[in-house]
Amino acid sequence: MNPIAAELAADVMRWAAERMLVRLRDELTALGMNAELRDNNSALMVARPHPGLPLSVVVGHGGAYYTWQDANKRHPTNDPQGAASILAEYIKGR
Repeated sequence: MNPIAAELAADVMRWAAERMLVRLRDELTALGMNAELRDNNSALMVARPHPGLPLSVVVGHGGAYYTWQDANKRHPTNDPQGAASILAEYIKGR
């Protein structure tokens, strides 16, 4: 693959991941959670209800999963509503 095509492919993957994170953010917001994209849109930072660092959620595994807790937890990106519910329970339970 030539360098220009490789760069374009990487951009397309990054844009797709950003859209997935925005969809998850919107679902979390609908559940009353505070979630914000990082400045470079590479991760979603989900605030905890108690003092502490926010939970970082990224799109991993080639865009197939939302992952968190150092990729030990994951949920399919084709179900942002389900991922938001699981994340909300995970954060409230911690």
